[in-house]
Amino acid sequence: MSGQQTEFIMCTSIPDYGMHRRTVAATLVLLFLVPALSGCFGAEKTNDAVPEENHWLPPVEERSDLIYRDNDDFSRVSENGSYQIGEVMSIYVPVTSISVADGGAGVTGGAEVHMGLWLPLIDGCEMGSETLEDKCRVPIIAEIGPYYDDGDVDALTPADRLGRFLIENYVPHGYGVAQVSVFGTGESNHCMDLMGDDEQEGIHAAVEYLGKAPFSNGNVGIIGKSYDGSTPWEAAAMGSSHLKTIVPMSGLIGLHDLMWRNGSMELRGAIMHNGVYGSFGLDGDLEDVQNACEGYMEGYYAGVGAYLTGDNLAWTGSDYWEERHFLTRAIQNYNGSVYIIHGLQDWNVDPHMAFPVHNMVRDAGLDVKGLYGQWGHDYPDRRGGHEGLSSGRGAEAFPYTLRWDWADDMLEWFDFYLKEMGPKPRLIAEVQDNMGGWRVEDTYPPLDSIWIPYGMDQCSIIGGSDTITPTSSLVVECPEFDTETRIAGTPTFHIEATISILSTSGHLFVEMVQSSTGMHLGHAVMDLRFHEGGREGAPLAPGSTVIAKMEFFGMDVVVPEGDGIQLIITQTGEDYLPSPVSVMPVSLSMGPQSILTLHTVERTCVDLFLPPMQEPYPQCT
Repeated sequence: MSGQQTEFIMCTSIPDYGMHRRTVAATLVLLFLVPALSGCFGAEKTNDAVPEENHWLPPVEERSDLIYRDNDDFSRVSENGSYQIGEVMSIYVPVTSISVADGGAGVTGGAEVHMGLWLPLIDGCEMGSETLEDKCRVPIIAEIGPYYDDGDVDALTPADRLGRFLIENYVPHGYGVAQVSVFGTGESNHCMDLMGDDEQEGIHAAVEYLGKAPFSNGNVGIIGKSYDGSTPWEAAAMGSSHLKTIVPMSGLIGLHDLMWRNGSMELRGAIMHNGVYGSFGLDGDLEDVQNACEGYMEGYYAGVGAYLTGDNLAWTGSDYWEERHFLTRAIQNYNGSVYIIHGLQDWNVDPHMAFPVHNMVRDAGLDVKGLYGQWGHDYPDRRGGHEGLSSGRGAEAFPYTLRWDWADDMLEWFDFYLKEMGPKPRLIAEVQDNMGGWRVEDTYPPLDSIWIPYGMDQCSIIGGSDTITPTSSLVVECPEFDTETRIAGTPTFHIEATISILSTSGHLFVEMVQSSTGMHLGHAVMDLRFHEGGREGAPLAPGSTVIAKMEFFGMDVVVPEGDGIQLIITQTGEDYLPSPVSVMPVSLSMGPQSILTLHTVERTCVDLFLPPMQEPYPQCT
């Protein structure tokens, strides 16, 4: 795997999608999209070349009568592109920044990342040539992750999780698509260091190659979900003049941020490092020795050690977790756009990866858009995942969760940020509530939020004890609402808590449910050493009393008039487990100093829009 090699593997033609569209939409597409694609890619286009009122894709509020193909695993663009899909190219990109000090391939030599690349067939363009005319240069959309050959197809085969969606929708519209394996996975060598510095260097090398290659117009976008939704943030943290947009879907702003919430660690945190992803780099061949690098070796104790102690091990001199936090550096080093997509019912990568991240990115001056639906760890257009959701976890919002216009929406986004074809997409947040209703917000959480505080002396204890143990709980009911109430964003619960005289910490889990039905609305969790919130905590003196400043994960729920909410307070819940130092009883004070503050907005059916191919909302008829 040395040097830069190119192998031509297969050829694919544009499928006949058999799309059905309403007449007006088809006319708009033909009038405005086809002429834009018929010219040379190097031709100058201004952002206002197409007036917004005549743009081929109607605003999201006006798409309800559009008809899309919905008999495939994913959404399709409303109009096929005019280019055929070329043969996949197998490319190895040298990563010269990996040195002897990094171990692995830095010692054995020739650190490389591997990718499969699909390019459009353009008349008069030999896309494998070292020199190409401007008309042959295309922007590149990349998905980067650890799953090629490890739990999925190889990088040279369109992956069902996203690759096929990208290749079949966007290569015919004049984009290149790359499937890239991170270090230690697929055919990329070196060390699988789980989002560490080495992996970030490999991703950066891939971005630079794709931005400078002869076939590229210099613009690169990265999109993906889960681990593949974290690599866009990794790329942004490294910074590159070629990286113009990132689309993190259920992606991590940092590895520590995934495992911990206010100091509370998920169960998987202790085992997923080398126990799961590290195993991708151990496949029984001679390259296994390349995993003998610092980041990989640290993975064997970083998760377990952090779980046992409940912190990030910085006191040991370890920077394992700090080098795997991306958001802060991304805001400093990145100068492109961000399109965040996240399920509000995502149990795998919790929504705190999106809120308040959306507003933080916006405040940093970057273009940001959000798509936040009531699905789990999934894509916006995958029926199979959406229809299996349970009550309180997205079932009430189905089938309105399905966004068949998503492929078109992404085409509009890529056209502007990678081809510089206007008009500029609206920088909004599309948000869905737990009853299915979609609406547009300027940002999220909304700027016009109304905060409603409830001292616990206004609420009633209806079950359990105010001393929380591994086997006990406390149930509190707050007064019913006089009007329909929409809880949006990240409500807070500041509660006075006293830890055991035999402990230096404690642990709380709070679930918010609808009073009349018991339906799940949201939850919050905290290790009391982190009672001030944030990423840093400290052991408490035995018997200490603190105000635990808990914050709920992002939520958007509607509570009917005459109904209310209950708080069920336990020691643990979901997939969060107390650290061994945090399992002793915690006593709670339910007086006025303990305050639940609801993050609410005033919205009605008038504010909702209906996605394509859906019946009117029952709650609005």
